[in-house]
Amino acid sequence: MTAYATAAPPTDVRKREIVGWAMYDFANSSYTTVVVTFVYSAFFVSTIVPPELAHLNNTFWAISIAISTGLAIILAPLVGVLCDYSGHKKRYLAWCTWLSVIGTGGLFFVEPGNVWLGIAFLVASNTAWMLSESFIASFLTDLANKDTMGRISGIGWGIGYVGGLASLILTLVVLDSNYGDVVDRNQLAMLLIAGFYGLGALPTFIFVKERAQPHPGFENASFVQLSKAAVSRLIAMKNIIADYPVLFRFFIAFMVYSAGISVVIKFFGIYAQEEIGIAGSQMVTIGATLQVAAMIGAVAFGFVEDKLGSKNTLILTLGWWLMGLIGIYFLLPLQALTGMETVPLFVVIAFIAGSAMGATLSASRAVVGLLAKPGDSALLFGLWGTFGRFAIIIGMTFGPIADAVGRHQALLVIMAYFVLGAILLSRVPLKEAIHDERTAARNNV
Repeated sequence: MTAYATAAPPTDVRKREIVGWAMYDFANSSYTTVVVTFVYSAFFVSTIVPPELAHLNNTFWAISIAISTGLAIILAPLVGVLCDYSGHKKRYLAWCTWLSVIGTGGLFFVEPGNVWLGIAFLVASNTAWMLSESFIASFLTDLANKDTMGRISGIGWGIGYVGGLASLILTLVVLDSNYGDVVDRNQLAMLLIAGFYGLGALPTFIFVKERAQPHPGFENASFVQLSKAAVSRLIAMKNIIADYPVLFRFFIAFMVYSAGISVVIKFFGIYAQEEIGIAGSQMVTIGATLQVAAMIGAVAFGFVEDKLGSKNTLILTLGWWLMGLIGIYFLLPLQALTGMETVPLFVVIAFIAGSAMGATLSASRAVVGLLAKPGDSALLFGLWGTFGRFAIIIGMTFGPIADAVGRHQALLVIMAYFVLGAILLSRVPLKEAIHDERTAARNNV
């Protein structure tokens, strides 16, 4: 088992390895940006769901997200422990990557009206994508020390948004082309995004070293032996909670405010199309603008985090989110006050709020890295992913609520998640716990 991380930089980490790690964020951001947030979500509810079921379009989308999230919740801790015991993080990351790529490519074959086929491919691709998020995050403890964790995590998120921007530009070229009709163009875009994801992830597998070591006694263990050990480890979850009490308190706060973020990510394209009237290439252009905002925020707040600390940075970004949501809720009064047209005003507010997205997620990931011992990194990042998936399921209540009371009034639910999350976070003694972990790390060198 590796020693605890120290305040000194890992001596054998080269810059190209950090870039290779960050390139995974570049690659997989194409999925969440194009498929989940801006393009396919809106295409799914407007075209794949048939007109006779249009009153349930939000619910169908929420179902696909909720099922995939539920599967990820079940699998993430189990596979995380398998990674820690076997020492094969890259292998599990590769499996999840290619499954997500294949599932994304499968959306090419989904025709209007084939709701359940679309849901099947979405579930497969999104489940694998969510698992891969936990695995790639677990490499952070191998590449960064306690002093650079926030900065390197922020760089990863920032490069991720560059990938999201590049994938949106590629999608815009396809949607504005003369190829077939609108259905053909959206289908082709999914095939191209699958290729973008797969090719973009290659530098990760080429440059990032596998530093994880098998747990003692598991060097040559079979998959069955590893699975039994993983189940036993999870059964002893109360011991894990006892080892990381502050981290689990943070996970609760993270779950609540992440529920709000999940709604924004999963329903932004739908809200922008159905409530604001943004569609097609205009949606992609706005999405590209928001990617720039998120990229700037992720990198800038990464440096802020190293100065102010993770907790203060997170509370700052949650306030940023809340300000943006209030602006969108009161969009019409603001329009009358400023004299701006609806779409430009919406974009300005979304740009401001969007700059907090990467920062919030990056800072949250860094907290886990700061508190995790390397021998538990995959497990704890798997649990981080699990709480994030619970957040998505909580957030997906937005779908039926929006169908019942309207999307505009349902914005109040998102605001409540951010307020409650900030309150819970303010009571978590992160600064003290991080200091204690640093002291323990130095003493165990």
